[in-house]
Amino acid sequence: MKSFNDYIHNIREEPPSQIIKGRYEIQKSDDEKHQIFGWASVAIDEDGEQIEDWQGDMIDPEDLEQAAYEYMLLYGDGGEMHDNPTHVVSKVIESAVFTEEKMKAMGIPEGTLPVGWWVGFQIQDDDVWEKIKNGTYKMFSIEGTAERVEVGDDDRGNQEDGE
Repeated sequence: MKSFNDYIHNIREEPPSQIIKGRYEIQKSDDEKHQIFGWASVAIDEDGEQIEDWQGDMIDPEDLEQAAYEYMLLYGDGGEMHDNPTHVVSKVIESAVFTEEKMKAMGIPEGTLPVGWWVGFQIQDDDVWEKIKNGTYKMFSIEGTAERVEVGDDDRGNQEDGE
């Protein structure tokens, strides 16, 4: 099975003016239930622009969808800062990959939501919950390994055309 980052593409050749950095903070939380919700990863923003993550990587929507499915099938747990993979601090309680096709089927108008992976976690560790509440942890972080593939402007055009 592939890990999440097996699906990403490195785009360091892209001119800086055309790069959009994705940062998706926790969008909703419930203090009483110890639940958090937000975008785990976004491939394309509401304006149709492909997003680059903090490591300079991009992921195609089809690859994001497959990576999310494989994560849910294999794991479904969350850790703390990638330090100890055996110490589970949360469980996935919600996961939906919003693709253009799915949004169309649901009647969500184009440009309303990004093409991305929305998640919700039940936080089971009180210390981690306190770090979320006090702002130490503000966003989701997807861990994985991959071999980076440089993608230039010509390659991106071919990928978008399905070649």
